[in-house]
Amino acid sequence: NIPEDQADKLLLASWGLPKAVLEKYHSLGVVQMFEWQAECLMLGQVLEGKNLVYSAPTSAGKTLVAELLILKRVLETRKKALLILPFVSVAKEKKHYLQ
Repeated sequence: NIPEDQADKLLLASWGLPKAVLEKYHSLGVVQMFEWQAECLMLGQVLEGKNLVYSAPTSAGKTLVAELLILKRVLETRKKALLILPFVSVAKEKKHYLQ
């Protein structure tokens, strides 16, 4: 569970993402995360590039955690990232979405 003094971590705007990225998420109706998603991002040194393994049911929001980690790292380090997706249709959807 997220401590009360860190409840703002549920809001996407709390993670230092650029305005354009936040606006895109907001246009899709994504303004805040579930507690488990924020907990994943606050674990250990995951934001500094350490590994994270997490599991959740289909459509639970796993992709949002991965996207936020990738976006933050790419923007902060100016390095490239590789996102591996299981199906061509998902890859096409993400390509369009991330552009």
